Amino acid sequence: MSRTQATQLEDLQRLVRERDDQIRAIQRITGALGSIVKQQDLIREALEVSMELVDAGAGSIILFDEDTGKLVFTHVVGPRADQLVGMELDPDQGIAGAVFRSGELRISEDVSTEKDHDAQVGEKVHYLTKNMVTVPLKSVEGESIGVMQVLNKADGIFEESDVNILSILGAQIASAVETSRLHEQARLAEVIQFIGHISHDVKNMVTPVQTGAETLQFMLEDMFLQLDALSGNGDSEWRDQLQGATCEVRDFYPEMISIIVDGSTNVQERTKEISDCIKGMISKPVFAPVDINALIRRVIKPLSLVAEDSGVTLDEELAEGLPPVTVDEKQLYNAIYNLVNNAIQACEEGDCVTISSGVRVDKRWPEGECAWLAVADTGSGIPDHVRAKLFTDDAISTKPGGTGLGTRIIGNVVRAHGGMIDVESEIGEGTVMTVKIPLTREESG
Repeated sequence: MSRTQATQLEDLQRLVRERDDQIRAIQRITGALGSIVKQQDLIREALEVSMELVDAGAGSIILFDEDTGKLVFTHVVGPRADQLVGMELDPDQGIAGAVFRSGELRISEDVSTEKDHDAQVGEKVHYLTKNMVTVPLKSVEGESIGVMQVLNKADGIFEESDVNILSILGAQIASAVETSRLHEQARLAEVIQFIGHISHDVKNMVTPVQTGAETLQFMLEDMFLQLDALSGNGDSEWRDQLQGATCEVRDFYPEMISIIVDGSTNVQERTKEISDCIKGMISKPVFAPVDINALIRRVIKPLSLVAEDSGVTLDEELAEGLPPVTVDEKQLYNAIYNLVNNAIQACEEGDCVTISSGVRVDKRWPEGECAWLAVADTGSGIPDHVRAKLFTDDAISTKPGGTGLGTRIIGNVVRAHGGMIDVESEIGEGTVMTVKIPLTREESG
């Protein structure tokens, strides 16, 4: 290779590295736009500190929900935590209910001897409670807002020093709960007030990402045309080195830029929908024939990166030759995205999520005359009390900081299409969610 060719190759390799860095930078920006930052849960941290100080095996914060009139497990640390979060109790149920009503701290040296003890909760989650301290949580005005329960001291019974510490920490937790509620109310008011500005700002921020990605695509296409032309003027060694230096980027950039552009567009559209929803202007579905498999593959493309980062395998088993189905493409995309994303979040490293599709025409609706898609995972499974509220306005989440919003979105979309969704789940084994959509739909007058 001549000195001139070596210099040209070095310059081209540097250019390829720069373009590769640009692509990855845009990828990170797009990922940041689509992510939700989870802040430290101070109430949960205070509960953990309480348990550590008294050497307890488990603990719960149980708060009163004025809308439902129920006591709800909002924060749980210890065995069976996932199964307890979101579980509801009647205010007159168990020791928690008794302390909530009386406002008096209670020490239970042996819960089996107490008439107020409700063993059903422990039996349901297969966790035995031996001893316990239940601390009332009160507002500044002295009104009961819930209780803190600390269970199963590792060695012996809870002593007076333990109770004094828990009483002090309980007051601090109650203050944190009230502060959190006030903060949430203020934040909601602020979101409602400025959501239109946020939508506009997001559009302004995403537009340069889209423009940059599209510009980068044109630059890379032009660069590779020049590289191909240059490679024809050199010897075989030159061509091999040039091919080796550029093949990874050549293969990688088209799909990545497609993900960036599609993801940016979806961020813009979704933000506008949130804005419209807050303003009370929810748009009506726009139905048109859609290739369900193509829609599923559009979802898989960006989420494959999420799955890979979590060590989760994302597979597809899509039936060939499916007829077009009349749906609102944008709404169904959001529903499928939430189904697959939730499945990935329910998995640990080494687990698998499989998306499948098909049609049934041999029976009448709802057993047949439908297109269906299923999302199966080998993750943690869904507790019965959570599954009972899935896809409703009362949906809850077992994830720290989760809201259950994703499942409500899914439920609303399925109902808007006159469809159905079935859930099969087993704790520790995984979950299968199947959406069925009629192949024909009745037009409303």
